[in-house]
Order: sequence, then C-alpha cells, then structure tokens
Amino acid sequence: MQAFAALLDRLTLTPQRNGKLRLLTGYLKSVPDPDRGYAVAAITGDLSIASVKPAMIRALVEERVDPVLFALSYDYVGDLAETVSLIWPGKGEAAHTPTVAEVVERLTAASRMEGPKLVAEWLDGLQPPGRYALIKLVTGGLRVGVTARLAKQALADFGEKPVAEIEEIWHGLKPPYADLFAWLEGRAGLPEARRNAPFRPVMLSNAIAEEDFARLDPADYAAEWKWDGIRIQAAAEGGVCRLYSRTGDDISAAFPDILEHFAFDGAIDGELLVAREGEDGMAIAPFGDLQQRLNRKKVTAKTIAAYPAFIRAYDILEEAGEDIRPLPFRQRRERLEAFISRLASARIDISPLVAFQDWDELARLRADPPTDGRLDEVAEGVMLKRWDSAYVAGRPKGPWFKWKRDPFLIDAVLMYAQRGHGRRSSFYSDYTFGVWTAQRPEDGELVPVGKAYFGFTDEELKEIDRFVRNNTVERFGPVRAVRAEPATGLVLEVAFEGLNRSTRHKSGVAMRFPRIHRIRWDKPPGEADRLDTLEKMLPAAV
Repeated sequence: MQAFAALLDRLTLTPQRNGKLRLLTGYLKSVPDPDRGYAVAAITGDLSIASVKPAMIRALVEERVDPVLFALSYDYVGDLAETVSLIWPGKGEAAHTPTVAEVVERLTAASRMEGPKLVAEWLDGLQPPGRYALIKLVTGGLRVGVTARLAKQALADFGEKPVAEIEEIWHGLKPPYADLFAWLEGRAGLPEARRNAPFRPVMLSNAIAEEDFARLDPADYAAEWKWDGIRIQAAAEGGVCRLYSRTGDDISAAFPDILEHFAFDGAIDGELLVAREGEDGMAIAPFGDLQQRLNRKKVTAKTIAAYPAFIRAYDILEEAGEDIRPLPFRQRRERLEAFISRLASARIDISPLVAFQDWDELARLRADPPTDGRLDEVAEGVMLKRWDSAYVAGRPKGPWFKWKRDPFLIDAVLMYAQRGHGRRSSFYSDYTFGVWTAQRPEDGELVPVGKAYFGFTDEELKEIDRFVRNNTVERFGPVRAVRAEPATGLVLEVAFEGLNRSTRHKSGVAMRFPRIHRIRWDKPPGEADRLDTLEKMLPAAV
C-alpha cells in the first residue's frame, strides 16, 4: 500500500504527461503481481468493490469524529479521501500494512456488514498517505490526471509493445491482468481476446491549423460532416452484439433499441445520435436529447420511444471476419456504402460526403451547413480524411483532420463556485455563471446557463479564488454563492460549441462544451449578456 500511496501522491503533483508515464512505468517495474494489476484496474476505472461506498466512509468517520468538525473540515478540504486521511483518529501503528491485493480481494469477498469493519481496521493502522490511498482505491475516486488511455500507454512503454495491441485485447482481460503482464515481460504469448465482438482501438483526428491548408491538396482528401453526437463503435460477432464508446466502454445496456438492428457480422465506426420528428420527416435531435439516454444502466420503454437513437456510420473496420482497417479510406468507404445498403436499417445510415473543389468552397459550407433532411441541425464542422489513409489506432498526424466551426462567445456573470479535486482541492475552480433575464438588470435576475472548470491559467485561478473568498454571500457545503449584482461581481467571457433547449435549467438553455475564454475584470456585471441573446443563437446553434 505504501508504494501505491506514493504513486498517487506523485501523480497528483506531476502535471506533465511524460512525467506521469515515467511514474507509472516505474511503479509497474518495481511492484509485483497482483498488486500492480489491481492498481492499474483502479486507475483505468475497471475495479469495482460493491461492499464499499463513499457514504459508508462518511458514516465511519462520523462515528469517531464530531460530525460538525468533520463537515467543516470536508467543506474546507473539498475531497473526502484527503479529509478522512487527515482527521481519522487512528495512530497508524499497525504491525501489518495491507497490500493492494489484500485490500481488493478481502473486500471483494466481504459482505456489506464485514466491509466497514475491514476498512476501519485498516484506517486505524495506516498513516495519512496510506489512508488516502486506501479510500481512493476502494471508492474508485481516483483523480490523479491519468486517463485509461494513458495507463495503457504506460503498460505499452513498460513492455515495449504497441499500445494498439493492448487496446485490441483489453476488453478480454480481467484484473489483476496476470496474463497481460506475463506477455509484457516476455514470459508468455499475447493473451487472446476472450469474447466475441471486441472493441477495436479507434482512429482519432487532429485539429487543423490555418497554415496547414497551404501544404494540403484538396484532391487528396474526402470531407464529411462532423456530427454533434458521441463517437461509437458497433460490433457484432457470433450472435453477440455490443455498442462501445470511443474509449471502449460498453454502453449496450442503454441502447437495446439499437442492438436490435445489428443484423451483421463485423464492426463499424460512427456517431450515435437521436432522431426526432421534423417538418420534413426525421431530423437529428440536439445533443441534449441524446444525454437523456447516456450513462444509464437501464432504460425504460418510455425513454426509448421519446428519444429514439440511431447510428450514422462513417467507417467499416471488419466484415465477416475480414480486418478491413489496412485498406485505404477510399476502398473502406466503398465497402461501407455496400454494407449499409445491404443492411437496409432505419436505425443505421451512412454519413454523406461533402463535395468541394477547393478549401474556400469547403470553408463556406462549414460556416453555413445546408439544411437537408437529417442534416439540418447538428453539423458542428467538417472532417477531412485522406483518401489513401489506413485506419490506424491513435492520433497519427496528417491522415485525418477536424475543422470545427468557430465557437460562440458570450459575457456571463459568475454566480457560484465549487472546490476542485486533486491539485485544485484547495481552490474554488468550478464556476457556474449566468446571464440577465431582462434588458435592464434591475428589472430581472441572473439565471444560470452553464458551468466550466477550465480555460484559465494557474495565476488566473488564484485571482478568481481570491475573488470568491472575498465576495461570498452564502455557503452550500463545498459551494459558495458570490456577489453578483449589476455593479459588483465578476464577468467571464465564455466560449461554447452550441446550445440546446433545456427544461432542466431555469434559463431554458444548456451549453455544449463551455470553457472560460477570458476574464473580464474590466467589465461591470450589468453589461453582461441577456438571456434573449442566447435564445437568438438557438436556431444557429441547434
């Protein structure tokens, strides 16, 4: 547990990607099985311990510490594991320190009655760093700036293997990954992907820069619309059907209506969208409708009927056991067109190509997408793909580019601030902002329209945090309401990709991918934007 605790501590304090990779590979080299395997599972989010929940941790500490003192401490620190590790009254003098494997395996076998007793016993015997690591391990609350993809890259670096090979077999593996480490260390062969319809690592694009166009020949590239849904992979094999997110998460349970249309043997890459009835037939619904279907373990028949999903395919990876990814995009496109035509499904169609002669023509189309049936609402830019490009896992430079439409910008007023996590747990770094409901601020009120937690520098974060602390008017646990009046407050220039109508928000609108673009210390809140400004953006944004 000490090695795992040291790893978490150093990862939290290391912002650079390469630095995190070095820490992870060093850990994998120095820690034996099965500890390192369970640690990897915790970092990638593939470790689940049913007998332990955050509420149980809070209950344990409130049995030993004044609940008011704990609440005040938790409010100040902003992170449950950090708070408990510091306030827990244990002496940390146990003769035996549990290993990561011991913790996972004993809690996995424990009942809900036994789990709290084990955790309390371990917390009593551990020092604060070990307590912190224990709580993060068992609750799944790791926030150390390491994605699942980065952890897999560390495994690849450790074993000197291509990361694509690891991703290819990942979903057939189970913690603590003994067979994976045996292969990485040269003690065994490549583990087999032990299930049908596996996930295949996706190919990603790079944002195109203005200077790129001068060196690119338009004739070398196909263009297609960039859809405002979520990237998915649909796979079917041997009667097994699965729907994956771009990161390989199995989201099949939330979309049983889509799986019913997987009458094929192969794998396609595409975008998951929601359809709705329009004036000219079925049209693509705003992203907010798709959100009603996401992150659900079960979905009701009513929800399925209200938000019918479909797939817009733009690549084919495998067909009838043949790996098509090495073929050039032109040939894959021909295969995809024939595949979708034979499938003849109302829930799976093909993303149309955008005809253009030069970059100027494509720029005009990108700025003002045509309205045509299902194309009329959510083209958020265009994708460029070299006709001769193979489907390569990762983000190779050159074959694929994304050219998104310019973001929308508004001036909004900071209303609430919440503590961050990890390195930001001592700062108010998550901001809710709003706009005025009336032309004259005194005739209306501020209503929230979005929340953002990035887009500013560390120095700007300190300045905003200071403003929040000096202008707090109410407290709600880890959240503070700040002064937001026509003459006093903080204006944030917010960039966002689009708007949806929303019945969940008092303002009636919800932003897509908001981030802080600029801090307007110079602007009084009374001059921030009005709600009708956003409402006028809706036809262009949705």
